[in-house]
Amino acid sequence: MPDILFIKTSSLGDVIHHMPALTEARAARPGARFAWLVEEAFAPLVRLHPAVDAVVPVASRRWRKSWYGPATWSEIAASLRALRAVDYETIIDTQGLLRTGLLARIARGTRHGYDAGSIREPFASVFYNVRHTVSRDLHAVERNRILTGLALGYAPKGAPDFGLERARLEKSGKPQKASYVVLLHSTAQPQKEWPVDNWIALGRAIQRQGLDVVLPWGTPAERARAEQIAASLPGAGVPERAPLDRVAQLIGGAHSVVGVDTGLLHLAAALGVPLVAIFSGSQPVLTRPVGNGPLNVLGAPGAPPGVQDVIAAWQQTGRD
Repeated sequence: MPDILFIKTSSLGDVIHHMPALTEARAARPGARFAWLVEEAFAPLVRLHPAVDAVVPVASRRWRKSWYGPATWSEIAASLRALRAVDYETIIDTQGLLRTGLLARIARGTRHGYDAGSIREPFASVFYNVRHTVSRDLHAVERNRILTGLALGYAPKGAPDFGLERARLEKSGKPQKASYVVLLHSTAQPQKEWPVDNWIALGRAIQRQGLDVVLPWGTPAERARAEQIAASLPGAGVPERAPLDRVAQLIGGAHSVVGVDTGLLHLAAALGVPLVAIFSGSQPVLTRPVGNGPLNVLGAPGAPPGVQDVIAAWQQTGRD
């Protein structure tokens, strides 16, 4: 049984955008064993994909905080040993960064990746045995699918399939409430945020429809923002921070999701949850959410949508 290694370590949106490539690879190579090298925080989500046979976690984000600690170097050594423990038939780096190219070089097997003109860190291409040209003007989902197909000898076709089943997640977990809307209010980039007052106005409109509001968070600053919004929305929930597989259950059980351009937005789209995406500091053409559920994308860099536009889009999306 041939072993194939995918390298897509982060961020959350990038990891989700790689999932359709893995679904297609399983269909094209049913006898292969697929491993995925990914940041440890995203490993619980990656394990939900039915085509994943093994997860090789790395903790580079955590390691950067304590480079000089002996425990860190011990962990790094153990991770590198795990990476080299398997002789892979094919290694596919769909991230295309210097750090992921170096990880590909450390692993054992024929290394495939983008050529220098297809990535923003061109020097990463020197780590690959086989380099492929893939337009940078394509959506990230399509770039991943095309590169994987070129490496494994097939042509992608049809709509992307993320391999995540919303119904299965709902059965395996217990949603916080029977009928609620998830508001993804926070993002790592301030220019992508939507004003707190807007979230409060949207939340009140949702509550008037008899639905509850849930405000997940990932960092202390995001928790403070969630609590600030919830303070003006009686009954709104601010759940405790949870691993991504449990967050997927929460999102999968929602009536709908409204969110800014953040990783969890792409998870909602992948699960087919009715979704309104708010763009204000990023370009939706190349990074818009992709999925099979009702989906409405509003805004553009420097031109965020107004509250009434989002409310109207949410009401329409919930009926689709």
